Amino acid sequence: MGALQSTLVYLILLHSSHTVAYKDQEWNKATATYAKDTEGSLITEGACGYGDLHKASYGKHSVGLSTILFNRGSTCGACYEIRCVDHILWCVLGSPSVIVTATDFCPPNYGLSVDYGGWCNFPRQHFDLSLPAFSEIAKRKADIIPVQYRRVKCERSGGLKFTMSGSSHFYQVLITNVGLEGEVFAVKVKGSRTGWIPMARNWGMNWHCNVNLQHQPLSFEVTSSTGKTLTSYNVAPSNWQFGQTFQGKQF
Repeated sequence: MGALQSTLVYLILLHSSHTVAYKDQEWNKATATYAKDTEGSLITEGACGYGDLHKASYGKHSVGLSTILFNRGSTCGACYEIRCVDHILWCVLGSPSVIVTATDFCPPNYGLSVDYGGWCNFPRQHFDLSLPAFSEIAKRKADIIPVQYRRVKCERSGGLKFTMSGSSHFYQVLITNVGLEGEVFAVKVKGSRTGWIPMARNWGMNWHCNVNLQHQPLSFEVTSSTGKTLTSYNVAPSNWQFGQTFQGKQF
């Protein structure tokens, strides 16, 4: 079996076990660090495309995921419960946990070993936490800590949010504030003059289609990673503009 085939088999097996762990609420082993620049990507940017995390309703409890966990952006929006374990010097007494939202990608550094600096290299499971989140489970002076994590349902206030961008023949929508699984598996959009149009993942939580949808009310059908489908009709009015955000239903 070649290296590519081995990698694909590993990804399939890990995804299967990850799904079971989420359903059974089992704890898994990993490591964690914190983003040294607290005003950096975990706050205002990120590979999931959320932009300002406070405006996206994710606030200060955010996390960047290593390659295997990020899964090319499909895990954006997922919620994890993380606790520091097995380190009496660095872990906060009692091993409290913190719940964070996946908002960014922790890039690999293949110039360094997975055990010395290459924390986010494939296939290592690693979390690069925002400083406020890290400080809730470990002492700030710690460099890297052993943790346990598990998937949890995302608790959100209000409905899904749809932020419009693009141009006349390239329509893109950023979807945020997704409850329960947090992840989005598929999106369809429908104008008053169209049928349901499947959208493709552009990057992170940005979805697009090459259709002119201006001057018509828009409805959205969003499918979560577990197959739940939510339809929000006429979310955006016919006079919607690029840059505007509208709120739909919630899972």
